[in-house]
Amino acid sequence: MDGNALVREYLALGLRLDRLRPGLVDSYTGDPELRRAVAREPRPHPVALARQAASLRRELPAAGLAPVRERFLDAHLTAVECAARRLAGVDVPYVAEVRAYFQVDVAMGEPDEYRAAHARLHEVLPGPGPLAERLADHRAYDVVPPRKLGRAVHALSAALRDLVGRRFGLPAGEAVEYEVVADRPWSGFNHYLGGFRSRVAINADLGHRMSNLPHLVAHESYPGHHTEHCRKDAGLVDARGHAEQSLFLINTPQCLMAEGAAELGLHAVVGPGWGRWTELVLGEVGLRMEGDQAERVEAAVAGLAGVRQDAALLLHDRRAAEDDVVAHLCRWLLVPERRARHMVRFLADPLWRAYTTTYVEGARLVRAWLDRRPLAGTAAERYLRLLDEPLVPATLQDDLRNGLDGPSCHHP
Repeated sequence: MDGNALVREYLALGLRLDRLRPGLVDSYTGDPELRRAVAREPRPHPVALARQAASLRRELPAAGLAPVRERFLDAHLTAVECAARRLAGVDVPYVAEVRAYFQVDVAMGEPDEYRAAHARLHEVLPGPGPLAERLADHRAYDVVPPRKLGRAVHALSAALRDLVGRRFGLPAGEAVEYEVVADRPWSGFNHYLGGFRSRVAINADLGHRMSNLPHLVAHESYPGHHTEHCRKDAGLVDARGHAEQSLFLINTPQCLMAEGAAELGLHAVVGPGWGRWTELVLGEVGLRMEGDQAERVEAAVAGLAGVRQDAALLLHDRRAAEDDVVAHLCRWLLVPERRARHMVRFLADPLWRAYTTTYVEGARLVRAWLDRRPLAGTAAERYLRLLDEPLVPATLQDDLRNGLDGPSCHHP
């Protein structure tokens, strides 16, 4: 089977998998006739899909694809095979499932690291009363009034879009539309529509904060998911014919790469001083925040990111009771019970149960790769590689082990 035929079979395989678990295809902007053809097929059996994924992996070395494409497809076919096996009822251990999807190994975090993060929070939020209450008071002061949420999102989006356009470049005609939704297990979601356009949904149920909103907009739009989709569409799919990039599948290595890059989006385009920058942007829409203090608090809270992954491991690997998982989140992440239960809802969703790893391990891996020396180029130049190239987690892991930086293939 030649490379083009193999890629087409990979795309069809992903579309078939989505018929068994709708939502696995996050976006597909390829040949619409292929999607229609798959929709006309009899309902597939997950065992057959797992076998097809394994068969395509065996044929990859003889397909004549460039090494970077072969590595991408090998990683994604591994993930698809695991997803299909689980849909067939195979009991895949949770840690092995995460490894198959995302090329990372996960383990419980160290309580001493969480205690150190609590100590840093004590320093930036001094005063009487339990630390969780002081953090809750700080966050209550930081909440965006619902009537101003839309204006705040658009102001931040416009400011970030300007920075990203000047630093990285955006295709002509790209655009993001925002909608406010409710009753979702996530805080925000990018729906890439193709043609350099996205629809970003913001979940109003969670009560967004001024200090979190720039991270959310950077994550979903500029320079996060929307920007990555646009630049890969222009540079890989349109210019270089990497048709496999027209499909974005949930629970695959591309998710860990995308979420890790998006989590570091504000770090990449604004960097230190983002609190003061946000204060100025939101001041234009009548919101007042203490930017420097918000930045200090969020820096301390970042040390608790692993608690979310702990919760997933407790729930799915150690089979802990939901109340025990909620208690772990409340104790270490310092969130109220209502927020903890909302987080467990996301972790318990069959589609999203492994996905928290993409944020936690994705951000760790990408930050280490961006900041590591002596890798060639600046952090901004390496961030552009994340937006433009078909990298997988193993590529970054190899670079970090070897202290190397691979060849660049940037495209406008």
